[in-house]
Amino acid sequence: MAAELVPFSDEETRVLVNLEQQYEVWIEAERALARLPYNLKWKTIQGKDYLYNLIDRTGNAKSLGRRSSENEAKYEAYQTQKAGLITRRNESRGRLDETCRLYRALRLPMIPSEAAEILREADRRSLLGSHLLVIGTNAVPAYFIEASGRIMNAPSETNDFDLAWTANESDEQDNPVWAMLKSVDGTYTVNTEKPFQARNAKAYEVELLVAPSRAATLGKRDQPKPFPLHEQEWLLRGRFVTHVVVGRDATPARMTVPDPRWFALQKLWMSRQEKRNPLKRPKDAKQGMALLTVIRDYMPLFKMDAAFEQELPNELRSLYEEWKWQHETTSEPRTPLW
Repeated sequence: MAAELVPFSDEETRVLVNLEQQYEVWIEAERALARLPYNLKWKTIQGKDYLYNLIDRTGNAKSLGRRSSENEAKYEAYQTQKAGLITRRNESRGRLDETCRLYRALRLPMIPSEAAEILREADRRSLLGSHLLVIGTNAVPAYFIEASGRIMNAPSETNDFDLAWTANESDEQDNPVWAMLKSVDGTYTVNTEKPFQARNAKAYEVELLVAPSRAATLGKRDQPKPFPLHEQEWLLRGRFVTHVVVGRDATPARMTVPDPRWFALQKLWMSRQEKRNPLKRPKDAKQGMALLTVIRDYMPLFKMDAAFEQELPNELRSLYEEWKWQHETTSEPRTPLW
């Protein structure tokens, strides 16, 4: 039996397209502002003016030297560039906020507000895809958008947030994850009983996972501290999916998630593991089965052909064959929506 997918309406599709375009303009301005010094200010010391580069809001600063024509030009250029970027950011955010409200009114797939805030900051720091991947149930809304519809029987939200570390090489900054989390909410602390998990004052949980092949690229001072898990290797394969979604507080966030084929098969594998929370295993099975069928019927970019089948490790091959027997033999693939 083919998994049910309710196609997005023309209005919903229009909102999704506008959201992607408007978010891109806004985040580009945000990133450009983030690359600028926190602030430049003149400071008078013993009757002489000095230009200071303010490093952060606490007042830490570095002197750039006494007033000169060169420093005056540097100050004016900075102020002009910063003002232009602020105007661009604010104007684009106004349109973006309106689209987010429409998105929520249409009840398009959403993620927790806390997750959206983390993803925005990760995107501002250019960590998505290159360093961090959204995994677990909160990745599912991206697959809804990729399939252009709501996937029935595929739960899409939980009250915790799973991220995977994916960097190929060590970063110059050896604590990018922890710095990002603390900038979002200073109350995040590492759970001493689960060092791979951070929690904030509201008990919102963020878990960091890593594949053995990427464990060495995570900075020694970074937190949380994930245990290498071999099943995370599967989520590094194939082609990542990136889409902009909206949080429950009507704020936007871009997410990058694993190739849906490998995500679905890993979910099926997890549903059979005794170590997995028994309350989560039925949800894993539903997500995996429904998503595989939707991939077949509505995601032509992700082929499940002989070449893909040859890539499957033995642990996943039997699960794939089980799905294939249950679903492909009982229904004909549907014509894609486009």
